[in-house]
Amino acid sequence: MATFTSSLPDNLLDRLSNLAKELKLPKNKLMQQALELYLEQLEKASYIKSYKQAASDQDILMVAEEGMQEYFNEINKI
Repeated sequence: MATFTSSLPDNLLDRLSNLAKELKLPKNKLMQQALELYLEQLEKASYIKSYKQAASDQDILMVAEEGMQEYFNEINKI
């Protein structure tokens, strides 16, 4: 595991310290969990943005519709 050093505003560090005490967690574990959640949210937001862009891309819609038609045809063969 790598070591990371950073500066935080005093009020943020105070909030971190208070919450860590309340949750009975080391500050570094609380920060790790918070950062993991935040990065997951950023990834989700990126996926959502890409899907919204894809929804307005006529080429992507055409490929999706063709795929759905092929799937429908295969289901009807059964």
